[in-house]
Amino acid sequence: MYTQKSYSAKKEEMEKKWWVIDATDVVVGRLATEVASLLRGKHKPTFTPNQECGDFVVITNCEKVKFTGKKWTDKKYYWHSNHIGGIKQRTATEQLEKHPELLVMNAVKGMLPKNSLGRKQLTKLKVFVGSEHNHEAQKPEVKTIN
Repeated sequence: MYTQKSYSAKKEEMEKKWWVIDATDVVVGRLATEVASLLRGKHKPTFTPNQECGDFVVITNCEKVKFTGKKWTDKKYYWHSNHIGGIKQRTATEQLEKHPELLVMNAVKGMLPKNSLGRKQLTKLKVFVGSEHNHEAQKPEVKTIN
């Protein structure tokens, strides 16, 4: 009986690519699932769950994303100031005005593993307001999301 050995990627063998995604008129959830998959490396045949084998992702025009339904008014973003009674909240509309990049960052963060590997993968996500970004030297490829 023939058994095939499973492949486990090593850190030295990993090849990292750079992707640039334009978030204009893209639903946040659909954008976040695609970006999380790229950050984890699940689109590669050499995907290994316990290794950091994903790519770098640059997202532009994060202020032009869309939500479906009544999420602009009903969705809340919470954080705490570490003082007693220091819980704070913003609606999605207020978050878009103050920190539009956090709309996308929080959505992608929620779709990554909740451990040290997920935190390391999140550092490879770069989100920019507007169409300009400072990663042209890495020659990122354009990826479109419907």
